[in-house]
Amino acid sequence: MAKRLLSLRFLLCLCLALVIVVAQAQLPSIAQPTATTTAPSVEVEGYPVTIDGKVIVEVRHGLGSFSAQERAEAIRRRILQVAEQDEIPLESITIKKIGDRHEVAVVQGDRPLLTVTAEDAGERLISQEAAAAELAQRIREVIGQYRQDRAPQRLLQNIVYAVLSTLLTLIVCSVIIRVSAKIFQPITRWGAQRIPTLRLQNFEIISTEAIQTWLLRALQFTRLFLLLFILYVYLTFVFNLFPWTRAFGQNFLNHFLFSLELVFTGIGNYLPNLVAIAVIITITYYILKGVRAIFYAIETDRLVIPGFYTDWAKPTYNLLLILIVAMAAVVVFPYLPGFDSPAFRGISVFLGILFSLGSTSAIANVVGGVILIYTRAFQQGDLIQIGDVQGIVIQKTLLVTRVCRPNNQVVTIPNSSLLNSNVTNLSVAIRELDRPLILQTTITLGYDVPWRDVYAAMIEAGRRTTGILADPAPFVWQTALNDFHISYQLNVYTREWPRVPWILSELHEHLQDACNEVGIEIMSPSYLALRDGNTSTMPSNYLGDDYQPPSFRVTLPK
Repeated sequence: MAKRLLSLRFLLCLCLALVIVVAQAQLPSIAQPTATTTAPSVEVEGYPVTIDGKVIVEVRHGLGSFSAQERAEAIRRRILQVAEQDEIPLESITIKKIGDRHEVAVVQGDRPLLTVTAEDAGERLISQEAAAAELAQRIREVIGQYRQDRAPQRLLQNIVYAVLSTLLTLIVCSVIIRVSAKIFQPITRWGAQRIPTLRLQNFEIISTEAIQTWLLRALQFTRLFLLLFILYVYLTFVFNLFPWTRAFGQNFLNHFLFSLELVFTGIGNYLPNLVAIAVIITITYYILKGVRAIFYAIETDRLVIPGFYTDWAKPTYNLLLILIVAMAAVVVFPYLPGFDSPAFRGISVFLGILFSLGSTSAIANVVGGVILIYTRAFQQGDLIQIGDVQGIVIQKTLLVTRVCRPNNQVVTIPNSSLLNSNVTNLSVAIRELDRPLILQTTITLGYDVPWRDVYAAMIEAGRRTTGILADPAPFVWQTALNDFHISYQLNVYTREWPRVPWILSELHEHLQDACNEVGIEIMSPSYLALRDGNTSTMPSNYLGDDYQPPSFRVTLPK
């Protein structure tokens, strides 16, 4: 139901738009001169006397102090005065000779309407009396039609016709829209099945869906043309019903064609350059369309090129898009209007200098972005470590890279800075090598704590942590034998790289619990040089059961 209402609204809006366009057009009136050729090289302006869109006569010569335009306006005003008085009979409009001037006038009773001069009759190649009689008959017909069209009975009848034609037009258009909406899809599917596709290996250059889309667009264009034709017939019929809009109905198509003529005349001299621009744009469009289809097939693994990764497809297409459009712009510029003008050259030089001065860092970032793309340092969605910034890549552009930290702070890093930094990718081993990520954490304990107990406690903490793999199992390394303590590094495996900060936090919690449960105090010991009387820091199982701490001795200096 919503689609039907939308279609009807679209149709009504289209009707209203066309009515407004036509209403803005000017009627042929006496104020607009027409030109007729009286000689092969001489043009004389003519001012038509028009009543309800019907031209009675064209006035090309003045009379006395009246110019041709003023004379035409006076004739039209007199005829309208007679036409608006229904009590004046049409038979009272006759011709009459005027004094000794050998001129014949068309009069209504004693009221002159127009005077036929020898110049007027000469253009018609007939006598003044014959020309005046012809004009008098024409005036009677126009006045009769004028009164008939404005009769109340005729106006009421025309209103009824206009309402019925409007309803009929809406019904016909609604039926066309509803029927076409039901039959277009089956027709396009049937046509797509009959038209073969164009393939290259497993890649469809012209797919069935594309053929179906083109057929649908062709049918929709045909429907639009049919609706516009029905609208044209409707408006022409309705405008012809009423005398005030009859000129619109009679010249509806002429106004449209005249507007098109102005447009085409304006671009006529520019047509060769326009054709060249159209050819360049068309070629560029289809090249881009073909390139886009190829890279989309690579991105979706429908077209495989050895050594070309799928994540390169989109950025490579974007780079080619910029290059192809830039080359097309360079080729098109000489065909643009005003290309050789000083203003165009000045603007080009100004923009070139502005771009050169302000784009140094931007170009460096773009180059860095391109290098990062093809070195495949990271992808969008990877967990990376750059200096003291660790987070997930949420956006990767040619200028900057945006990283979201675990606290939801987004860090924007210029690509040129990334080229000079070490980027640690915590996701690439899982994604590409199918190897789990190893998380490491270190604690330091004194030499008096048995290392086997430390190993057992740390491995148990790893097993208790959520997200840690049981296979491969956690393991411990002794990374350093320091002066006062030993560094124990716990290594655990995980595949849940987005949860690395939370996994490490939970791992530290379980490390404290596991060490406390077996009596291991997590504290790095420190010693002074004075050792007399202190127990050895070696584990007790190495000292033996009979071990006694040495006594404390103080020796005075001599």
